This record gives sequence, structure tokens and C-alpha cells, in this order.
Amino acid sequence: MSILKINELLTDFDSMSNTDKVNEYLDKLDHPLKEEMKAVRDILINANEKLAEHIKWGAPSFYLNKEDMATFNPQAKKYVHIVFHKGALLHDDSGLLQGDHADRRMVKLHNMEEIEANKEVLEKVVNEWVVLNDK
Repeated sequence: MSILKINELLTDFDSMSNTDKVNEYLDKLDHPLKEEMKAVRDILINANEKLAEHIKWGAPSFYLNKEDMATFNPQAKKYVHIVFHKGALLHDDSGLLQGDHADRRMVKLHNMEEIEANKEVLEKVVNEWVVLNDK
């Protein structure tokens, strides 16, 4: 299902809270790794109480003080794809953050086992990002 179609399906989107928007987005999303996306969402949003979520760029995104930290890319169907904006600033010895872009890094998780195995690394990355961006 395309992002445009998902946005058409969302009801009363403008009057909903950001969390409710993300809930409805995920509920209506037709994706083979939907449950895995929900599990990653739970890890990210619960890693630090200062983090918030909303829909931006047609997908769930996580932010602090209007600065976006990470966004799902639901176009990927074989793995849960998360873009960490400014991920190049983060220290990750595990290899979870991938890419050589000047600013961003990608995370690709293929199944629930990989998600569980990388839960602590994801939490560490989130908390490091919050420290760097909590102004």
C-alpha cells in the first residue's frame, strides 16, 4: 500500500494527538514486517522519556525539541529500515548504524530476533542522540 493511500485512510488525522496518529498509521499499514516495526517503535519511544513521535515524511518519526532523530522508511519490505538523521555524530561500535553519508546512518533489522538482539544498542543510540540534542 502506498503512503498516499495510507494517508487517505487515516480518519480525523488533524485532530488526533501525535501518538494516536502513529498508532493509526501502524494499524492501517500493510507491511510484511508490521509487528517488527511496532517492536522497534516501542524500543525507540521508550528509550528516553524526552523523545516524542509524529508522522513526518509519510512515516513515523521520532524527535526532540523539533529536531528529528529517526524516521522509518516503510518502502523497504525485507527489513525494518530506520534512518537516523545526523547518525554520523553517534558512536556505534556494534555496526548497527550503517552507511557513509555525511550526516545520516541507516539501521536495517530483518526479524524479531535481530530486533531483540539489538535492543540495548538502539537504546544507547537514542540516549546518546538525546544528550547531543537536548538544548
